[in-house]
Amino acid sequence: MSNTGIYIIVGIVILHFVVGIGYLIYKLSGGKKSHKENN
Repeated sequence: MSNTGIYIIVGIVILHFVVGIGYLIYKLSGGKKSHKENN
C-alpha cells in the first residue's frame, strides 16, 4: 500500500512538473509566435 502511495505521489509531482513546463513553453511560443525562430 505504501508503494502505491509513493508511485501516486511521484506520478502527480512529475505530471504537475511536465504540465507546468509545457504551459510556460506554450505561453512563450504563443506570445512570440511570429518571433519564435529568432529566439
